Amino acid sequence: MALVNISSPHHHGLSKTSRLMGWVLLATLPGLAVQSYFYGYGTLINLLWASVLSLGFEAIVLGLRRRPIMPYLTDGSALVTAFLLALALPPFSPWWLTLVAVLFSIVFAKHLYGGLGSNPFNPAMVGYALCLIAFPVSMTQWAGTESTLSFGQQWQWFWLESIDGGIDAWTRATPLDLMRHTKGLTLNEVASTNPQLGLGLIANMWVNVAYLLGGLFLLAIRAFTWHAPVAMLAGLGLCAGLFHMGEPDLYPSASQHLLTGATMLSAFFIVTDPVSGATSRQGKLVFGAGVGILVFIIRSYGSYPDAFAFAILLMNLSAPLIDTYTKPKAYGHQPKKPHSQGDK
Repeated sequence: MALVNISSPHHHGLSKTSRLMGWVLLATLPGLAVQSYFYGYGTLINLLWASVLSLGFEAIVLGLRRRPIMPYLTDGSALVTAFLLALALPPFSPWWLTLVAVLFSIVFAKHLYGGLGSNPFNPAMVGYALCLIAFPVSMTQWAGTESTLSFGQQWQWFWLESIDGGIDAWTRATPLDLMRHTKGLTLNEVASTNPQLGLGLIANMWVNVAYLLGGLFLLAIRAFTWHAPVAMLAGLGLCAGLFHMGEPDLYPSASQHLLTGATMLSAFFIVTDPVSGATSRQGKLVFGAGVGILVFIIRSYGSYPDAFAFAILLMNLSAPLIDTYTKPKAYGHQPKKPHSQGDK
């Protein structure tokens, strides 16, 4: 009898991939709501556009590959990629930036490797990292005035990259960027000379708390195990805490690292990817801890203030090796001992 080789993700508890993806989408809604409250309608516009593009590119590639379109289109994986990209991209992202990110995520990072279950890298992080390297200016347009703009103004900016009244660009350092590039000042001096730092930290904190609540919901329904997200948060928090204790004027505290940037979004919605991450429980611990340590290193010494895309992609590359050395032993079998020279 021929056996059918079915690719991952293999998952217990939830009967279908579409159901798992549906729970993930539902869990992002608290973060989406809080993010839209602080940063305006731009995130919602990005989400709508990214969803249309993801489904469109998915259908086109499936047609070119001569695969049934509707079963794959309705499994929810393309929408999850769209949601993650829309939530990660700046609220003032123009239409073409989202298009490039989705194109590379769906076509190159997913289907070029064979589709869902065969991709070695997280598709959303591939698209995000590409845009961050290729279009750094557009990827850093965070203003702080987004919530004061009407839907029409943000819609106009999305398509034209300008707004009636002479406003044609916003640039502002994010809280992580201010804490990373201190220009020789201590963190207290940076906070006193940049009032927007405190406001940015408050907004970041509430956004991260909202994603934390969504992640705890997914843990409660056993959509994934706790190993990868807890290890990631522990690795990042431990490194940040140790360095902050040594040089509190130079290194932000553990709480600032854990509640700023895309920490909770990455911990519960990206690091837990069942396809591109490690599979064994020990492997998930190593994988998550590696992401957390790399994030701290890149945040503290790299050129990019937030580094989850690069850290996750590097650990995606290491996942097969991690699985090789953390593979659980088969019950009832003993590992083979190496033969000595005296053995016949």
